[in-house]
Amino acid sequence: MADRPTDRRPFNVLFICTGNSARSIMAEAILNHVGRGRFAAFSAGSHPTGVVNPLALDQLARAGISTEGLRSKPWEEFATPDAPPLDFTLAVCDNAAGEMCPVWPGRPTTAHWGVPDPAAMKGSDADKRRAFRDAFAVLERRIALFVSLPFDELDRVALRGRLQEIGRS
Repeated sequence: MADRPTDRRPFNVLFICTGNSARSIMAEAILNHVGRGRFAAFSAGSHPTGVVNPLALDQLARAGISTEGLRSKPWEEFATPDAPPLDFTLAVCDNAAGEMCPVWPGRPTTAHWGVPDPAAMKGSDADKRRAFRDAFAVLERRIALFVSLPFDELDRVALRGRLQEIGRS
């Protein structure tokens, strides 16, 4: 990517959602797990619940992914001067796609990766766990595609197009 810093620091990726309790939290944890050294993932919400959904934590633990340090937080934390410089912001819920997002310092590449909200699932515990498994599987697949992109070969426009394609997969 032409705009990548020359110091080869990890790409900083912010996953955003409305509540920052399930999908964006799982995406943060997955990318930090599979992208060690190349990516630093974060998550935030426009209206965070303030609590990470226990079923998201359970799904991550079942996949062998660390849940240490995960917390529900507002996206304003990433629009301050001392926030990490963002390379990518990826919206993982339908609500966030229609909301006004803040202007991020550095103009990160953005895309929408809508995933059905497992926290909204009504029904039995088995139904709810299945919804979290399904959301996790979608995020895991998309993140695997994301980390395999040839970042050094893509300009900003091509990269944004590839990110949008991943979101449709």
